[in-house]
Order: sequence, then structure tokens, then C-alpha cells
Amino acid sequence: MKRDFVSIFDLNQDEMNQVFALSTTLKSSLKKGIAHKMLLDEPLARLFEKPSLRTRVTFETGMTQLGGHAIYLAPTDARLGTRETIADGAKNLSRWVDVIMARVFAHKTVEDLAKNASIPVINGLSDLEHPCQIMADLFTIIEKKDRLDTITIAYVGDGNNVCNSFIAAARVLGVRLSIATPRGYEPEQSYLAKAQTVSMTHDPHTAVKDADILYTDVWASMGQENEAAERKEIFMPYQINSRLLKAASRDCLVMHCLPAHRGEEITDEIIDGPQSIVFDQAENRLHVQKAIMTWLVERS
Repeated sequence: MKRDFVSIFDLNQDEMNQVFALSTTLKSSLKKGIAHKMLLDEPLARLFEKPSLRTRVTFETGMTQLGGHAIYLAPTDARLGTRETIADGAKNLSRWVDVIMARVFAHKTVEDLAKNASIPVINGLSDLEHPCQIMADLFTIIEKKDRLDTITIAYVGDGNNVCNSFIAAARVLGVRLSIATPRGYEPEQSYLAKAQTVSMTHDPHTAVKDADILYTDVWASMGQENEAAERKEIFMPYQINSRLLKAASRDCLVMHCLPAHRGEEITDEIIDGPQSIVFDQAENRLHVQKAIMTWLVERS
């Protein structure tokens, strides 16, 4: 039976830990110069409706390191749902490649791909979730803090797809998550209703109190550019700066999924400071996504 990774909810706790363990093995092998051609000659189709630096480079590099091939389909190439139906596109790709990764606007697009494809489908980002990012983030926290069960993560900013996926992870793993957003910018209520270890507030200083991890994201995501000026004014009290960081635990680490709008959601002194692990988590996108692809193919 084929497996997909459309949502964090597609994996249970044991399966997440399997992916984390495989990520450790693959990362260690790469650092030691040991080849790990676990997906030899297997092709990956990468569908992009939204541009990306990290998603494109890490999936392409990862598939190459695994011995496979990565095929890039730009927004003007496939045009699924316009040039042909998403179902037909999924069925065609299933005859040619072994894995599909889709970075899309609407979550339903990646759901429809998964429903109609006979091969694994990975959500590289949608408006509802960003599961690969969160798996890399959780792996990074384990590396830095050794565990997740005693960690408190404070998410400050927009209740977007990244925030939703963190809530899903809190539900699956029991991670303590404290969220602060402006009123009207909260995460999906249906996600909040599923998580028992998540607290929601509109006060960033309340959210970060005693936090081990302080996390933020851009205030206006792709497709929200016309709201950027308005959001900047509303979100400024939620900026990750030295004052807010001082309200967290002394050894609190700072994360950002990137790209960062420096001087808006985070200041230079924080993202470039000693408590930042932003670029460690960016590197780990490579290792964790390799593990996800390998894990899915082996079980499909």
C-alpha cells in the first residue's frame, strides 16, 4: 500500500521517530563521505506553483545524493487544473516517475494528487500545511536539545501553514506549543481543536515565557503581498528581538523557516546571534527530506 506525506497527520509518533532516525543516519553518512544510494535511478517529479530556494535545491540535491533523478516542473509546465485535470496529471506522472513532490497554493491540489497517483506524493508546501519544514525543524530541535518531550516551543507571528503543521506535530508527539498571534490571524481552529498540548494567546510575552525554542515566520506569505504594509503595522509587536528573547528561557534557541524579512519579523542581531539555529534547520531540510523520500518509497 502506497504512503503519502501530505500532512503531518499522515505519520504517527513511531513513524516520525523512524524518519528522524533515518535522517540521522543519512546526515552522518554524508558528513563521513559515505555513499547512500538508497533510491538508485528512481526519478522524482517536482511540481512548483510557488517559487522556492530551499525546497527546490534540497529536494534536487537530496535525490541526487540518493542516486536518483529530480525533474523540475515550473509553474508554466504542468498547469494542473488548467491545462489538464489534477487527476489526469497524477495518473500520467505515476507511469513515468516514482515520487511526486508538489509545492502548491491550495492544499486540495496536493490532496487530489495523492488521491489519484499510484506513487508517493509529498507536500512541499500548501496554504494549509508545510509538513517537510516542520519535520526538519523537529529534527533540529532533537539535535540541539536531545529530546522533544520536555521542550516548550513558542511560535510568534502569523497563524499560517507552518503554525498549523506545528499544531499537528504537537498533537502527534505531545510537544508543548505556545502560540501568539494578533487577533484575526490565528491558526486553523480545526487544528487547534485537535491538540491538547497547545496554548493560544495574543500576547507574545506570555507565549515566550520559559520557552526553550522561539520560532517565527514571515508576516505576509506568498500570495499575500498586497497585505504586506497592513500586516507590518499589525505584527510589529510580535517581532523577535532582544527584548522578546529575554522573556524566554536563558538557553532559548531561535528558529525561522526562511526566507526572513530582516527588520520585520526578526532583527539582524537575533537571526545572526549566538542563540540562532536558523541555518542549521535550513541545512536539515536536505537530510530530513531525503529520509522522507526513502521512507515513503520503501513502504509503497
